[in-house]
Amino acid sequence: MAGAVFWALVVLATLTSLATAWTLGANSNSPPFAPAIGANAISTMRAAFLIGILAALGALTQGGAISETVGAGLIDGVQITSLAATAGLLTATGFMAFGVYTGYPVPAAFATTGAMVGVGLSLGGDPAVDTYRRIVLFWLLVPPVSGGLAYLTATVLRRDDIPETVGVPLLAAVVGGIIANVQLGIIPSPPDAAQSSVAGFIARRVATPTVAGIDPVAVLVTLAAAAAWFVAIRRRTQASVEGGIRTFLIVLGSVVAFSGGGSQVGLATGPLENLYGTELGLPSIVLLALGAVGILAGAWMGAPKLLQATSREYAQLGVRRSIAALVPGFIIAQLAIALGIPISFNNIIISGVIGGGLAGGSAGVSRRKIGVTLVFWLITLVASIGIGFGLYRVFAAVLGG
Repeated sequence: MAGAVFWALVVLATLTSLATAWTLGANSNSPPFAPAIGANAISTMRAAFLIGILAALGALTQGGAISETVGAGLIDGVQITSLAATAGLLTATGFMAFGVYTGYPVPAAFATTGAMVGVGLSLGGDPAVDTYRRIVLFWLLVPPVSGGLAYLTATVLRRDDIPETVGVPLLAAVVGGIIANVQLGIIPSPPDAAQSSVAGFIARRVATPTVAGIDPVAVLVTLAAAAAWFVAIRRRTQASVEGGIRTFLIVLGSVVAFSGGGSQVGLATGPLENLYGTELGLPSIVLLALGAVGILAGAWMGAPKLLQATSREYAQLGVRRSIAALVPGFIIAQLAIALGIPISFNNIIISGVIGGGLAGGSAGVSRRKIGVTLVFWLITLVASIGIGFGLYRVFAAVLGG
């Protein structure tokens, strides 16, 4: 491919990746703070500012695994070229733009995954069947797991024999224990790993024998973190139940927004993994920084309007049902990051809202709406494969690449 054409494709692919990251920052990372805004715990503009910062940090420190899966794990036998990356990104971005302008529920993870599978097959690659099985199984498990966890969470918060000065701090303890084990790129890691957690780092420093494959120091650090979070939120709820709940909503929104950045940035940067890493020879942090900038800009420029709309919806749900929807969102997002699986945040949140609603006797979402959502998810996945396949063939025929 001629040098001028190659660099033109680099610029086009980079701009398309930035546009995708902008869209993700404006849309996918906004829901976590909506309950806090609905409860008047934080202003819309301050929430948008925090979303941008936290999601960008999540992208930089946790986005590598999913970016690698999207860029190299969906197709065997070939590498995604600059032309293929451009075709895949344009396909995925087109689907997301369609969803934004029409209001139809188009999940970014489905669009990007399908598009990259399509362009990979068009390149002559082989289907990565084992990866597909893992991804599809995870996607299928998200609704029942998210809904089930939300149901349990909402049930705990609704029980009369469990005061909110105990129930809310218990949920905070669960979140705190998980945070102690979140894998981050900024924490020193062993030679065979790219990331590590606070619990893992401390356990390696102490270097005690494992018991049945479990490091007791890591367990102690996890329990200590959970206890610290329990005490902090319990003190807030004892001083004021509503004040404690608002504080927990802000904390929960922060960790979910952070997780959203880590789980979503790979959808924008993954297609460029081979282009930036192999063809341009740049370190992976450069690509993640590109995605982080796009997410940051999207959150600051596009999130306020969406936050105002979604906060009204969450205000109708109530703060307790909102907490029930966000807790599983954080857990599942972190699990997806650890496994390197691209996910749809809307899928998680919608399932959580339904599960939390069932605890009160009504899901609050019509069967027709659920059916339409599922149909569009399936259409997005299948159609993006076909369009990605065809678009790359057209590009290759026109540009000779």
